[in-house]
Amino acid sequence: MRLEEKQRVTRELSQQLEEHGTIYLTDFTGLNVKAITEFRAQLRERGLQYRVVKNTLMKRALEDLDLPDLSPHLEGPTALVLSESDPVEPAKVLKEFAGAHDDRPVVKVGVINKVEATREDVGRLADIPPREVLLGGIAGGLTASVGGIAGALGALIRDIADMIEQVANKNQTA
Repeated sequence: MRLEEKQRVTRELSQQLEEHGTIYLTDFTGLNVKAITEFRAQLRERGLQYRVVKNTLMKRALEDLDLPDLSPHLEGPTALVLSESDPVEPAKVLKEFAGAHDDRPVVKVGVINKVEATREDVGRLADIPPREVLLGGIAGGLTASVGGIAGALGALIRDIADMIEQVANKNQTA
């Protein structure tokens, strides 16, 4: 690769790293071209990007960015999974795909909103229930609370009505 090409790729990579809030570095060793193509397609369907990078160009691209030092993780084959915002979706895709392909690709490290995330952190993100399930749980909790309040108010009104009736009966007998 000529110098001009390296500089262009480094600028392009630096811009991508700056634009994406979630970056997962992966080792794709053991995956053939067909599997990598399948993985790229799954990511693309969810609006995510996958890019194989040269470690030396990645190190240069990171030099002027306000990101954690990823140099220790830039050994061996490296590819990036990039998401503009959501860190959960790419983690889920990685876990699902790796589960079907002998635990490949392997997450080396992640960067979420400029904070380093370990492989274990990424694994925990993958285990978070889907957004719809979480929202359903919140809605159910709110509904149950409102139902409880309505039941308590209904019981209070019944008690007040009963007390009024008892006072009225007592006044009539007196």
